[in-house]
Amino acid sequence: MIMRTTSRPSPSLSATGTIQWLLNLATRLLARSLNMPEPLVHNTGVFVFAQVVAVENSVGRTLCPIRLWHQFRNWSRRWER
Repeated sequence: MIMRTTSRPSPSLSATGTIQWLLNLATRLLARSLNMPEPLVHNTGVFVFAQVVAVENSVGRTLCPIRLWHQFRNWSRRWER
């Protein structure tokens, strides 16, 4: 009789697999509810994510505290003259 030890997968691998499975399920359910093919839903999501990142970066540069401080300082200097 040969005894074999069963090795359990590490929790990180199972968590990663579970998250991937949930993302695939969410994509499939969204595609079915929108009556669209799954690849189109996935690519649209990637496109929207890229657009959101671009907007956040441009707004982040505009609302940078140091840049705002410089603008305020220049604005206040004009009024002092």
